[in-house]
Amino acid sequence: MNRLFLHMLSYFKLSENNTTAKKEILAGLTTFSTMAYILAVNPGILSTTGMDFSALITATALAAAIGTLVMAFYANLPIGVAPGMGLNAFFAYTIVSSMGYSWQFALTAVFLEGVIFIFLSMFRIREAIIISIPHNLKHAISVGIGLLIALIGMANAGIIETGMHHVGEGKLDGVILKIGDITSAGPLIALTGLVVSGVLMYKKVNAALLIGILAATVVGIPIGLTHLPANGHFVSLPPSIAPIAFKLEFDEIFSLDMLLILFTLLMVNLFDTVGTLIGLCNKAGLLDANGRFPRAKQALMADAVGTTAAGLLGTSVVTAYVESASGIAAGGKTGLTALTVAVMFLLSLFFAPVFAMIPAAATAPALIIVGMLMMGAVTKIDFHDVTEAIPAFLAIVMMPYSYSIAEGIVFGMLSYVLLKVLTGQYKSISPVMYVLSILFIITFLVK
Repeated sequence: MNRLFLHMLSYFKLSENNTTAKKEILAGLTTFSTMAYILAVNPGILSTTGMDFSALITATALAAAIGTLVMAFYANLPIGVAPGMGLNAFFAYTIVSSMGYSWQFALTAVFLEGVIFIFLSMFRIREAIIISIPHNLKHAISVGIGLLIALIGMANAGIIETGMHHVGEGKLDGVILKIGDITSAGPLIALTGLVVSGVLMYKKVNAALLIGILAATVVGIPIGLTHLPANGHFVSLPPSIAPIAFKLEFDEIFSLDMLLILFTLLMVNLFDTVGTLIGLCNKAGLLDANGRFPRAKQALMADAVGTTAAGLLGTSVVTAYVESASGIAAGGKTGLTALTVAVMFLLSLFFAPVFAMIPAAATAPALIIVGMLMMGAVTKIDFHDVTEAIPAFLAIVMMPYSYSIAEGIVFGMLSYVLLKVLTGQYKSISPVMYVLSILFIITFLVK
């Protein structure tokens, strides 16, 4: 056992990264606790297509575990991977509901995208895209992700809610966002966890975010937001994935619709993942002086393998999770953090009732604090050059405003290219940036 432990320390290079096994495992638990909501949310969205809800829980956990294991052992990075929000909605509401295709056809698109991503990662095409992004935009991406994470946390807790409401004849009235009922259960336990986490962080407690989540969950029991399992069982056998696994449908893979679906999935997932990796690695201090981070090829391979597995297992596209920033903030620096996340996803198959107890409001404090921490990168942005400042600003604000990392990157990069060209600085733009800008414009036209 001691030999295994020493091998683990050596493999993940804990001492070289100035971290410990305890700190990494606690960071992994923190990341998982902020990602665990996907085990309920993803099946809820995909089941609207007619897919089996229980089978989707198992498929979601397995796809997340596979992708995260690749991130742990191949990339040695503290980043969790799971079916992505937004892409699951595209799967259910666009491919199936709007376009009228079967969920089997949608799974085929997911599988094909994964295979394409594997080849793009193998030949370092995705890595070249990361390298092509200017320094200021890389910092802006980190800040924008922070704002988006904080918004997600506040919305999950009910601290912020939409102010739009129908007033008749299809009209909407009211502000876009407003403060929720702060005296209700969700905001109360979220604010409790936020205060607990803040105090513990001040005292430099490594597990501050995780303790804050647990404290908020406990507080939620007497006020009725945290619900104990109805049958009293905290352990159960994993549901079978037989109803949805290996149900690919290749009848119309050469159709124009499949081409458009694949193009959309590729573009959105590409920049969701690239943006997330840049932001997280920037936060973890893994970017070098040139804005590059080591093992980019390996990191990008994780979501590619995870997505390929997702299509076979029966769930939607897998991507790197911005919630991993919570574990990084808790001290995670290596693949041992990711390994812990993967193990927890596998254990969740048997302890789903336990993880289901944690309300979204209880994970909100970690997301809010992480958003605050990621704001630090704003000091590294050059706001004196307007051709740098406008793209950076657009990248930052469009992520929370559009609720999409990919859209923020699109606005940032397109405006960067346009401003540099129109001000005679076209030589500072890499060929990859020009190609990406053309692809972005095509994406807007085909939406």
